[in-house]
Amino acid sequence: MLGAAVLTSLTACGAAPDDAAGKNGKVQAGSATSAADFGGLDALAKAAQAEGELNVIALPADWANYGELIKAFEATYKVKVKSENPDASSADEIAAVKSRKGQERAPDVLDLGIAFARSGATENLFAPYKVAAWDKIPAAQKDAQARWYNDYGGYVSIGCDAKRIKTCPATFADLLKPEYKGKVALNGNPTKSGSAFGGVYAAALANKGSFADIQPGIDYFAQLKKSGNFIPVESTPATVEKGETPISIDWDYLNAGYADQFRSKGVDWKVSVPTDGVYAQFYSQAVNKEAPHPAAARLWMEFLYSAEGQNLWLKGYARPVLLPVMTADKTADQGFVAKLPAVQGSPSFPASEELDKAKATLAEKWDKAVS
Repeated sequence: MLGAAVLTSLTACGAAPDDAAGKNGKVQAGSATSAADFGGLDALAKAAQAEGELNVIALPADWANYGELIKAFEATYKVKVKSENPDASSADEIAAVKSRKGQERAPDVLDLGIAFARSGATENLFAPYKVAAWDKIPAAQKDAQARWYNDYGGYVSIGCDAKRIKTCPATFADLLKPEYKGKVALNGNPTKSGSAFGGVYAAALANKGSFADIQPGIDYFAQLKKSGNFIPVESTPATVEKGETPISIDWDYLNAGYADQFRSKGVDWKVSVPTDGVYAQFYSQAVNKEAPHPAAARLWMEFLYSAEGQNLWLKGYARPVLLPVMTADKTADQGFVAKLPAVQGSPSFPASEELDKAKATLAEKWDKAVS
């Protein structure tokens, strides 16, 4: 699994009220860099409750158990979460931050693929903030300036509707077989979607590529498209349930969640982590520098990195960034740990410059390769 040894080695409309928490008499919420600036978590919670709302974007209820996370946050802190465009991509999130700057409907917080977290920080879009658990997050999994840090992760996997597919594929090599014609999909466009981006990287590793060379992954999908196996349909819960995407390359926590979600509806969804392209990736959290609800944004971050928040991600089959620490201090729910999809071998992780290069290569070549 993506456990302690691996995790620690990872290299993932009105004006915004800068003085929203000025009501607590201690700090301007928009410039607070920790809960201590408010006088502690209780004071931060009061400031967030005074704001009353939190804007989130791109958080599907069935993605890593976000539905339950949102409900738990609202119940605990009495702050209303306004969730917009849950199926948006990481690129859409960045675009919303830029286009809605200064607006009350701008996203307060972001859940981003690591490549987008890094680029957003470079563009100075995020506010530095250290959660209480900051020191427990491995240095390789957070920005030194606390503008983003990894939250949860998973492995690229192959999901398969065993009632529609006679023999489910287990590797990228399998997916090229003619029996899978018109059946293989990605969860979005890899130039915009973190999960699809990971799928291409995994395919590169399975085809003699590397994180310094994602081209073999692009070539693989071009071949898959030419054979008729790869279909230009974004895999979603709806397409899985309807049988429109009977084979889906996606994160293991999403595919495992589909297996639970649709079992009662007669869908026998199987999940395997391909042994020829073992790739794991974390997503990252960030606070919008111009968040319209800056105290609520920071309280949300504290909740996500609490034991409760981390275990709720774990319940959704995602591997939280604090799992090694929580395993050591016995706060991780072992029942949830036991249900994580099986993995053989150890994943590899790209360096920041390799991520940037891969993102640029995909932006230049992907559409032409699969058109």
